[in-house]
Amino acid sequence: MRPLSLAARMLWTLVLAVIVLTGFMGTAMYVDARDQTHEQAGRRTLAVASALADSPFVVDAARRAAAVDPTAALQPYAMKVMADAGLDFITIMAPDRTRWTHPDPTQIGGKYIGSIDQALAGHPFTEEVEGTLGPSVRTIVPIRDGGKVIGMVAAGVTVSAIEVAVAGRLPALLAIAAVMLALGSLGSLGVGRYLKRVTRGYGPEQLGQLFAYYESVLHSVREGVILVDAKGRVVIRNDQASRLLGLPEEEDVDDAGPGTPRGSRAARRALPAPPALSRLGIPGSLRDLLASGRTARDEIHVTDERVLVVNQEPAVSQEGRRSRVLGSVATLRDQTEIEALGNELETMRTLSDALRSQTHEHANRLHTIVSLLELGQTDRALAFATEDLQLSQSLADELVVSIDEPVLAALIMGKAAQANERGVRLDAEATASLADSGLAAADLVTIVGNLVDNAIDAAAAADAPRWVSLEIAEHGPSLVIEVADSGPGVPGGEAEKILRYGYSTKPHAGQGRGLGLALVKRSVERLGGTLSITGGAGAVFTVEIPRKEPAP
Repeated sequence: MRPLSLAARMLWTLVLAVIVLTGFMGTAMYVDARDQTHEQAGRRTLAVASALADSPFVVDAARRAAAVDPTAALQPYAMKVMADAGLDFITIMAPDRTRWTHPDPTQIGGKYIGSIDQALAGHPFTEEVEGTLGPSVRTIVPIRDGGKVIGMVAAGVTVSAIEVAVAGRLPALLAIAAVMLALGSLGSLGVGRYLKRVTRGYGPEQLGQLFAYYESVLHSVREGVILVDAKGRVVIRNDQASRLLGLPEEEDVDDAGPGTPRGSRAARRALPAPPALSRLGIPGSLRDLLASGRTARDEIHVTDERVLVVNQEPAVSQEGRRSRVLGSVATLRDQTEIEALGNELETMRTLSDALRSQTHEHANRLHTIVSLLELGQTDRALAFATEDLQLSQSLADELVVSIDEPVLAALIMGKAAQANERGVRLDAEATASLADSGLAAADLVTIVGNLVDNAIDAAAAADAPRWVSLEIAEHGPSLVIEVADSGPGVPGGEAEKILRYGYSTKPHAGQGRGLGLALVKRSVERLGGTLSITGGAGAVFTVEIPRKEPAP
C-alpha cells in the first residue's frame, strides 16, 4: 500500500481538527445556552415570586390563615398569575411547608419539597430541585408581615420546559456548527492541494530521503554549485563553491557552534537569512553573471586566485501548467591548473619555435660558410662565422648576466627569437636581482610572458621600426617590470576594459582571447602589486610588485 503523501496527511489532520473543534464549540454553545436559559428562568421566577409575596392580597390571606383557610382565595389567584406569567407552578405555603396552592389540587395541604431555610430567614433563594412535577428551577420568596415571615411563595419552571427552550435554539447551533465544519473542511482542502502541488505528492519519508540524497550529492561533487534566487541572494552553495570563490564556510554551521555537524537539528535551527551576492565579495564579472540569471555555457571568469569555467541555467519550478523562475543554478569548474599547464606549454612552444628558427637560420649560414670555403674565400668564411658567433653569444651573455632567473631568461630568449621572426626587435634589460625577490618563477613567467606577447602582437601590427622593450628595475622595496612597444597604443577609454577577461582589441576576438592581461592583473593583485597603463607612441605597461622575503 502506497503511503499517504504529506498533503493527504495534512488534509486529514486538519479535517479531524475541524471536526473536534466543531464538536467542542457546539457543546460549549449548547451548555452556554442551557445555562443562560436557567439563569433567565431564575430571574423570571424571582420576579413573579417577589411580586406575589409583596401583593397585599397575598399578605392579607397569609395573615388570616389561622382563622380562614387561604386556599379558597389564593388558589384561583395563583393559577391565573401562573398562566399569565408562563410558569409551570406557583406554590404559596405556610411557614411549616403546608401548601396553600398548587397546580395539582391533590397536592394542596401536602408538604412542600425543597429548601426553605433561607426563605424563613427572610432571604429569597433560587435552586434546582426535583419536586412533585419533576426537576425544576424554582425561587422561594418569604411573605413578611412587618419583620415576621408569615408564609412563602415558590414559583418555578420545570426542567423539561427549559430543555424545550434550549431545543428551540438547537437548529441555530447545528447550523453554526455545520458552517464551521464546511469552512474548515474547505480550508483544509485548499491547504492540502497547495501542499500537494509544492511537495509534488511526496510523503514525509520520501521528502526526508530526497533531502538526504540532495545533501550527499551537493557536498560530494567536485564542481562548485551555487544557487541564487530571484532577489540576488545566495540560497545554496556547496563546499567546493566556497573553496573556489574563497568564501567562508556556510554560516549555518558556524552559528550553531563549533563541532555541530552539517544538517543537524541545531544547525537547521541556526540557519540565517540567505546573504546577498554583494556581501560575499565575489569578483565583478562572475557576480554580474550570477545576478543576471542568464544562461551561460563554459564561460571563463578570472578571480584573484583562480580561472573558473562557469555554466549557468535558470532554476524553474513547474506548478501544474505554470512555470515559475526561482533563480539560477551555476556550476563552477576550476581551470587554474589547466591554464597554468597551457602557459607552460605556450612557453615550451615559444622555445621550440625559437630553436627551430635558429636551426633554420644556422643551417642557412652554415651553407653560406661552406659555399665560401668551396669558392676558396677562406678569410671571408672565417670572418662571417666569427661575426655570427659573436652576435649570438652577445645576446645570450646579455640575458644571462642581466637576468639571474634562468627560467625567465630562457623565456625572453625564446620571445626574442619569436619577435625576430615577425620583424620585431626585442630589447631586454634587468638592473634588479630576481633571485632574491621572493617571487615565484611561475608568477614572473605569467606576468612577463603575457605582457611581452601582447607587446609583440601590437608592434608587429604597426609600421616600422617595430620594437619591444622590457626593463626590470628596483624602486625602493618593490620590483618594477616595464614593457613598452611601438604599436598603436591603447585606445582612449579602454585602459580598464583590456584588463577584463574576454575583451580584446585584436581582430577575430573570441574564445581564448582577452585572457592574457586578465591573468596578469590577477597575478599582480594576488602578489599585492599594481598594474598601470600609459600611452604615447605605443603602450607602456608598468607592474610594481613588493619584494617578499625568500622562503628559508
